[in-house]
Amino acid sequence: MKIHEYQAKEIFARYGIPVPAGGAAFSVEEAVSAAEDLGSYPVVLKAQIHAGGRGKGGGVQLARSREEVQSVASSLLSMNLVTHQTGERGQPVNRLLVEQGLDIEQELYLSFLPDRSAGKIAVVASDAGGVDIEEVARESPERIVTVHVDPLLGMYPYHCRRVAFGLDLLPEARKEFMALLGRMYRIFIDQDCSLLEINPLVITTDKRVIALDAKAAFDDNGLVRHQNLAAYRDPEEEDPLERQASEYGLNYIKMEGNVGNMVNGAGLAMATMDLIKQAGAEPANFLDVGGGASAEMVENGFKILLSDDSVRAVLINIFGGILRCDVLARGVVQAAEQVGLNLPVVVRMEGTNVEEGRRILAESGLDLRTAGDVREAAQQIAAIVGGAPGGNA
Repeated sequence: MKIHEYQAKEIFARYGIPVPAGGAAFSVEEAVSAAEDLGSYPVVLKAQIHAGGRGKGGGVQLARSREEVQSVASSLLSMNLVTHQTGERGQPVNRLLVEQGLDIEQELYLSFLPDRSAGKIAVVASDAGGVDIEEVARESPERIVTVHVDPLLGMYPYHCRRVAFGLDLLPEARKEFMALLGRMYRIFIDQDCSLLEINPLVITTDKRVIALDAKAAFDDNGLVRHQNLAAYRDPEEEDPLERQASEYGLNYIKMEGNVGNMVNGAGLAMATMDLIKQAGAEPANFLDVGGGASAEMVENGFKILLSDDSVRAVLINIFGGILRCDVLARGVVQAAEQVGLNLPVVVRMEGTNVEEGRRILAESGLDLRTAGDVREAAQQIAAIVGGAPGGNA
């Protein structure tokens, strides 16, 4: 689960991490009031969406008077903000963060994230803050400092020293920076985070270390332990189909292709998407109905696939274990009959009650094609949507 910058800063402040004074605004009037409460100008108005690159897209602007706050807030709140992370469709801006301007001497980058290859938490920092870290990694990898922390042992002062000295920080800012690292680690562990990022983390002209930006994402599987985080969820920032799938207990992620997928098991889903791409087509989604899905869950998942305007064909790949093949087949037929199936569907199934499942599909009278194995299914689906027949599989 992602949250907005102003919400992440609320969490930062609770843990003693310095952030600029400011507050959220949901209207022009609230933005003006928030700016007046700060007591001085200039102020910064930031569009609040779940995407990076807001500054480059025009979503972060300076205002030097009450009149400028009104004008900028009105412009931002009517904006459909397009960044490299939103894609061409952009994201409408419904809320702002209004905060004090700062005199900045240096901008840094700092993040905490799991490094699964190392089995540790990676602390990634750079003296090139305020720009995309991917760009820094590509053009100046020597400017990135990475320190790994074993979560079973915790973060120690030597970890913090390695990061601080790796950035060659001035002694006046080093102590405050190291204290901030410890607090960031505490948030990461306490709140089951999948990402914490500050870009930029600034050192002001009076040598204060302040989180000018804040990004936080949380492991959905840990949210049951953090009921307080539920209030931070913003459904308007989520893809409508992803939101609908979560209500049905399905794991769904929207992608950019035109082949809808329904699979049981995350590993099988990823392998299926790989084969679709190798066959010359592009997956439109990741949909894992789970090993113990019911006919109703299958039906709901199938409806979601068919409601996606970008989907031109559907591939269903099921290994029947707990989810029996006959249960899958009934769910697919029920959904197809209810929504009025108008897309070709290729089904590959193996496992428990597979013959019964195939019989149900064959007798349904619907355009449901079968395949003997996953590779054949992928090649069929690629041929249907216009990919290269046989691909390079």
